[in-house]
Amino acid sequence: MKTKIHPKLFKTTVTCSCGNNFETFSTQKDLRVEVCSACHPFYTGKMRQFTGGKLGRVEKFRKRYGLESNLIES
Repeated sequence: MKTKIHPKLFKTTVTCSCGNNFETFSTQKDLRVEVCSACHPFYTGKMRQFTGGKLGRVEKFRKRYGLESNLIES
C-alpha cells in the first residue's frame, strides 16, 4: 500500500439496535446500525417467502390466456 493516501483504520465496535455487538475494522471509531445479521429476517430465517401456491407474472398471463408453458423439461 502506498503511504499517506489511505485513511486510518480503527478497531471498531458495531452496536445494533437489537443489542448485538461485534468488532471489526473501519475508518470510524464507533458505529451504530439499525439491522445486523443477528436480527435481519434474511439471516434469521424469518423472511417471508413468496412461494407456496403463488404463480409468477408469466404463469398468470399464460393461465389467463390458455397458453402453454415453454419450459424445457430435463
